[in-house]
Amino acid sequence: MSDKITVKLFRMVMDSHVCPYGLKSKDLLERQGFVVEDHHLKTRDEADAFKDRHDVKTTPQTFIDGERIGGYDDLRVHFGKDDPKGKQDGSSYQPVIALFAMTFLMALAAAFVATGSWFSILTVEWFVAFSMCGLAYLKLRDIESFSTMFLNYDLLARRWVRYAYLYPFGEALAGVLMIAGVAMWLAIPVALFIGTIGAVSVFHAVYIQKRELKCACVGGDSNVPLGSLSLTENLFMIGMALWMSYKLFVA
Repeated sequence: MSDKITVKLFRMVMDSHVCPYGLKSKDLLERQGFVVEDHHLKTRDEADAFKDRHDVKTTPQTFIDGERIGGYDDLRVHFGKDDPKGKQDGSSYQPVIALFAMTFLMALAAAFVATGSWFSILTVEWFVAFSMCGLAYLKLRDIESFSTMFLNYDLLARRWVRYAYLYPFGEALAGVLMIAGVAMWLAIPVALFIGTIGAVSVFHAVYIQKRELKCACVGGDSNVPLGSLSLTENLFMIGMALWMSYKLFVA
């Protein structure tokens, strides 16, 4: 079908810059089975002249049978795929799911190396601890953005702003100590404290006040909605602290 249809792609290909969206557009068209007439705009003047001629503000631009489809996002919509802009603007659990999936696989691998068994209680312990460290890293990438979003709902941070800056360090500390299995006298109370405050804060904001907020759990630039997964992070920490307390003082 595709060799009967004329597809023209105009994209910036310069010595100092190759447009990534142009590459994505070409790849998408070829995966749809089209033979692409690939037109390179090799200078800024060429690109500006093209945009003026077609009354567009950006490149790349795709034309199918003479009809202008638009840029990469428009091309995805044309082929019935998700609009990347829509996914960025809307809420998504994808960052948290991706992190938990990765830390679970890491825990499986680490437990196998340590014990020869893929799944054991150590796998679960390391999964929670790895997740705490991963979540802490995402917060620490941009602690200012995290603290701003965190202040929207955390009850303690709204009374003592510095707690919003300390939280990710506490989460990281507890996670690292739990991975190493040392200084449980410090890791347990830290995890129990921040986990309990976090759980109460999320429950209060989401289920009592019924506010629609973004969660700061994966950093201040996330579109993860505040809700059940946000509560899970804190319940993980509480559960881990209680389990470690049991191992330390009872078992």
